[in-house]
Amino acid sequence: MDAQRPDLELIVQQIGEAVLATIETVDRLSQRMDTLTNQVQQQGYQLFALSDAVQTLTETQQESLKRLDRLTDALEHLVTAVDPADLPPS
Repeated sequence: MDAQRPDLELIVQQIGEAVLATIETVDRLSQRMDTLTNQVQQQGYQLFALSDAVQTLTETQQESLKRLDRLTDALEHLVTAVDPADLPPS
């Protein structure tokens, strides 16, 4: 039995070292996952901000198109009012 004792101690030591290495690996993985989670969260915020900016831009463009329509109508009325066919000959 004494001959098996050093072998058992070596096996227990190797198991302990493997457990410590596994704990360190899991800890590093956890840190990387935290970093990745933070990055994904930041990208989510950026996507939300981008979506909001695109919505604002769309609303602004729609308002600009309405104004251009009104301007076009006014110019058409002006052209109709000043039609050269309606002017007396010079």
